[in-house]
Amino acid sequence: MGFVHDLSMRDRFYELVCVDGLSLTAAVIEVGAGVGSSTRWWRQAVGMDVEVAKGKIGGLLAGPAVDVTPGRFLTLPERRVIEYGLGRGDFLTTIAVALGRDKSVVSREVARNKTTNGRYVAAVAHFKAWWARRRPKEFKLDNLELCRRIEGWMDAGWSPGLIAATLKAEGGGQNERVSHETIYQALYVQGRGQLRTDLHKQLSTHRAKRRTRGRAGPGSGNPYSKAFTISDRPAEVADRAVPGHWEGDLIVGPYSRSAIGTLVERSTRFTILLHLPGRHTAEEVAEAMIREMGQLPEHLRRSLTWDRGTEMTQYTRIQTDLKMPVYFCDPHSPWQRGTNENTNRLLRHWFPKSVDLRQFTVEDLQKASDSLNARPRPTLEMRTPAQALNQLLEQQAA
Repeated sequence: MGFVHDLSMRDRFYELVCVDGLSLTAAVIEVGAGVGSSTRWWRQAVGMDVEVAKGKIGGLLAGPAVDVTPGRFLTLPERRVIEYGLGRGDFLTTIAVALGRDKSVVSREVARNKTTNGRYVAAVAHFKAWWARRRPKEFKLDNLELCRRIEGWMDAGWSPGLIAATLKAEGGGQNERVSHETIYQALYVQGRGQLRTDLHKQLSTHRAKRRTRGRAGPGSGNPYSKAFTISDRPAEVADRAVPGHWEGDLIVGPYSRSAIGTLVERSTRFTILLHLPGRHTAEEVAEAMIREMGQLPEHLRRSLTWDRGTEMTQYTRIQTDLKMPVYFCDPHSPWQRGTNENTNRLLRHWFPKSVDLRQFTVEDLQKASDSLNARPRPTLEMRTPAQALNQLLEQQAA
């Protein structure tokens, strides 16, 4: 009963602070708790240091107006319905129907505005939503230390999305995190933040401004009447449950006079690059692929998926020498090799489209693939492809 009594006092404390605008000290005295409880309860609810909020709300806080008009934003009465429904054990769908809102609205509300210890309290949620909507907001990339870290990662070829995921995984405070969209705004909007003005050149697109997506151009592949198609692949390839399934393609230089072969393992995102110093004919591609993939254990050579380019006309030789089936995508369907397409985009940091790729040595390719394989990936729960592959090899050896 003591815990329930304490919880009731805490909720009344939150109501006095977040809705009525009392200071933390006044609110804790009002509910009859010890003065030392105020700071602890506040941090448990909002996750905000007292000093951050000092002077901004009431004596300590100046609570939001109690809005009652339904509209785009949830009102305090609506949040009370959510709190009551959750306390009763209702499903989110049931609560959403009662409010006349979409289930996703309720789901996002609970995820965003619950207390730091996982409870949903209407008064606290209302305050957190109001605090998040305040304008103007401080632009996080005015933080010079954070900007220098982001610049270092982008110089190493990291994408804004990967940087945002890494900062989140580090578990720092809100001032030490930034979304990928914030980074793009700093790069594309003049005068936003303290990032270097030339940093957009480190993006895979190298663009100084945004451009809307257009339709992909037509492919140049020819049908292979006797080849396996992507519809023939076993289900284990699609769900990435079993390692050893690869996707491949070429990245090409100006006028398609030079190329580098790229191979990506679907479950670990581990990348192998094929050195093609000649004309990247079907014979040269087959020889390079057999040479590089022949070094892999047999259980890591289960399949390869490629598009229908002429560089793969010797696919039967590849299948025979590597004892590995080769599947071909449907015409004009690069998204069927999405992992490889994404990897090729990342590789443009080292191998720009405007550069003759024949100038790069085997050592250059190894350096680039090592760097990419040492990059943490959100899809791997922030492990690197190298770590993921080594784990598979260790499991196989055990």
